[in-house]
Amino acid sequence: MMDMDKYIKKAQILIEALPYIQGLSGKTIVIKYGGSAMLDDSLKSSVMEDITLLKFIGTNPIIVHGGGPEINKTLKIMNIPTKFVNGLRVTDQATMEVVQSVLVGTVNKEIVSLINQTGGKAVGLCGIDAKLIECEQEKMESDGEWVDLGYVGKITNINAKVLDTLAKDGYIPVVAPIGVGADGHSYNINADTVAGELAARLKAEKLILLTDVPGIKESVDSDEVIPYLSVDEAKELMKSGVVSGGMIPKVLGCIRAAESGVNRTHIIDGRIPHSILLEIFTSRGIGTMIFKDKMLYHKNEKVYMEG
Repeated sequence: MMDMDKYIKKAQILIEALPYIQGLSGKTIVIKYGGSAMLDDSLKSSVMEDITLLKFIGTNPIIVHGGGPEINKTLKIMNIPTKFVNGLRVTDQATMEVVQSVLVGTVNKEIVSLINQTGGKAVGLCGIDAKLIECEQEKMESDGEWVDLGYVGKITNINAKVLDTLAKDGYIPVVAPIGVGADGHSYNINADTVAGELAARLKAEKLILLTDVPGIKESVDSDEVIPYLSVDEAKELMKSGVVSGGMIPKVLGCIRAAESGVNRTHIIDGRIPHSILLEIFTSRGIGTMIFKDKMLYHKNEKVYMEG
């Protein structure tokens, strides 16, 4: 009887997921893969299984990946200093060569291989391929002064047709966040920024950013995670300094996507096994969801705070 109870609970989980599967069928989900989920082998496996399952149940996952730890490791070996401004890596010529080599030549191909081993059909891309991501040099002001970020790109155009074609043909695109300028030069672009822009341009249903924190905290000193935020509330948290450092590009990516019609954007803890499935297919979800307008996937769904 105990075994039967276990199977009944599994069936109940599937029933809870059913309306989400129905609501997301044929829809695009952009997932930013990064943080500890890229370093721990068991977490790698759970992410690849989640992504492959999403494809097989009828959604179109598109993956954008980071690679910060691997880049930092290589830069350290080569004695190239690392500097960040507002969560963005200052990228000179030497750093750019390392970034491109690591992201496109190592990390991207590993992800593609892992998804293929899980049963999916992944295709690796970077922004240079078919001018997938066109950009210009990013300009940033910090503490009242303009900072030269080097070869850091600001997205000007995305060739969404490439990703649409691959997704509709049954493939899972895996995108390295390297853009190309009008001069043909490669540019480093924050992966959260790329994911947000892709979601916006593709009119995705969801944007999911995997990170190494449980979500957005209520205050700098708080351990409480905010489960739901409107775009306006998220902007206020940025102004107040609650959102800072590496969380800035994540929140900006979510805001960009939400304001462009993406129904739900999520910042979730990638250290939790199968965090993608937990976020997508349960009413409570995990992490922080940022939205512009409230939209329910089924009439009994209770995902927003009252008010």
